[in-house]
Amino acid sequence: MASTALLLLLLPFVLFSQTLAQASINITGILAEGGQFSTFLRLLGESNLISQLENQLDNSHEGMTILAPSDNGFNALKSGTLNSLNDQQKSQLLLFHVLSKFYTVTDLQTVSNPTRTLAGDWGLNFTGQPNSNQVNVSTGVVTVEINNKLREKSPLGVYVVDEVLLPDALFGKHAGVPPPRAPGPRADNSPDEGTPPESDAANPASDETDGGVRNGVGLGLVLGIGLIAISLLF
Repeated sequence: MASTALLLLLLPFVLFSQTLAQASINITGILAEGGQFSTFLRLLGESNLISQLENQLDNSHEGMTILAPSDNGFNALKSGTLNSLNDQQKSQLLLFHVLSKFYTVTDLQTVSNPTRTLAGDWGLNFTGQPNSNQVNVSTGVVTVEINNKLREKSPLGVYVVDEVLLPDALFGKHAGVPPPRAPGPRADNSPDEGTPPESDAANPASDETDGGVRNGVGLGLVLGIGLIAISLLF
């Protein structure tokens, strides 16, 4: 009887410990399994954005949505398009494909426009087609249909687009405008005005450390309560 009571008492703490120990969502694995995103994956790796996105996803309460351009989309770009961008602009282009919240495809049919991306103030516009599940996304330069789902489960949605989403600020009539700074207070030692701004996915190291500290404290609390419960029963 006492052993049964002990198990019932400790069950919530065991479940909580397992939750803390759950592995991060593997964005690379999801895209690789899709089989047609090698260019997108390569660029994310070269820009060191994969770990930043996964860390931000782990620490976000609102989730994330990725609009993944296929290899066909990159192959359709004009020759030299990517080479014309510096490293900061390439990162901004990639983050322009990431929404700072989890949306289902149905959500995107009625979402408020422009919808915020991790590229700062550069937003995307979504339009749903009446009596269908079709959703188009527009950047002001290109308009393309979302035509497939790699994942549609909170906290992460990954949807396929067959064109690279080219921001107007880089490829439209506003080309040459510096990447926008995400809203928020600036530190006293913020960079000079001419320095390209950091994206919303920047500075992951501190978040990762904070997440590890929180997890460590949580596990310690669970084990401590469990030991106290055992000592009281015996």
